[in-house]
Amino acid sequence: MPNTTHWLPGKRSDQIAMCRNWITIMTDPEVLTNWGIPPAQFTELSSLFTAAEALLEKAQSNERTPVITEQCREAFAGLTEKMRFFKGHYFLTPPLTGADLINLGLKPHDAKPTPTGKPTAEAALDIFLAGRHELGIRIVYVSGNPEDKANKGYRIWYKVVPPGGAPVTSPKELNQSFFTRRKKDLVVFDYEDSAKTAYLAVQIENDGIKGEWGPLVSAVIP
Repeated sequence: MPNTTHWLPGKRSDQIAMCRNWITIMTDPEVLTNWGIPPAQFTELSSLFTAAEALLEKAQSNERTPVITEQCREAFAGLTEKMRFFKGHYFLTPPLTGADLINLGLKPHDAKPTPTGKPTAEAALDIFLAGRHELGIRIVYVSGNPEDKANKGYRIWYKVVPPGGAPVTSPKELNQSFFTRRKKDLVVFDYEDSAKTAYLAVQIENDGIKGEWGPLVSAVIP
């Protein structure tokens, strides 16, 4: 896990408080719709939060045992990983505003980023199986310099096609996306997408300026 978690509180009680605030905000169905958050993802975050909160209470009580302590550690590992996922996939791009980020307990974006120009490289996606309804992706540079500051972000595009559906033939047909700065990440699909085919491609992106399309790839969602 990259060392970019300074936004996440160090104390478990504070992590619980932050996540509780997120869940309260996202309980409004309009927020999920406007921010592009699948209901299944919100449900999973809520379940992880409930489990972690209950185990923390046990771990801080007279009921504490080595088993409960380990269960609590595992629960928080799952919760904080999902919180990082939400921040990286849903909170760092529009339509969220600076006020939204403050409400979530996060730092607003720098209003005056240093311009670095149009991305000069092209990248491809290497897909691997990661878990139930999840596909792992690795960014592989096809051309250009990965160290160029204009090549530090990636727009992952994808489309889910049911069995028997028309295959995607061009990256321009992909209709969903998220932004990441990781060269290794996850694409998490809804439970009902299992056994469907996901088509994916990547564009290197800098300050909203996109580079060339990478090649189209596909995989069956586990």
